[in-house]
Amino acid sequence: MTVNKVLIVEDSSTQSMQLKEIVMEAGCYVNVASSGKEAIEMVGKERPDLVFMDVVMDDMDGFKACRKILREEENKDIPIVFVTTKNEDADRIWAEKLGGRALISKPYTKDQIFEQIKRF
Repeated sequence: MTVNKVLIVEDSSTQSMQLKEIVMEAGCYVNVASSGKEAIEMVGKERPDLVFMDVVMDDMDGFKACRKILREEENKDIPIVFVTTKNEDADRIWAEKLGGRALISKPYTKDQIFEQIKRF
């Protein structure tokens, strides 16, 4: 599968803008959601090829949003990559159990983001 459409889920506008620039540099079309609830709605409408998901957000954390997104049959193959400050072993294990395909720690590098886009 080639990644053309990416959804970025990030409640920090600065982080969101930085990640969006990197993903656009990789040649992808980008949508941005600022909350877990918005992400769930956008996945249903936009059908992204890849989701970069923050974990720590106010209304619904990224783990819960991931679980809700992947619970739907039509979404089960959408790769979700967590991009977060949470970097403990328990966070990585939990991300994997929920169906996340990877966890990238902030601060991340451009190469880490490119690697995930190429991976899927």
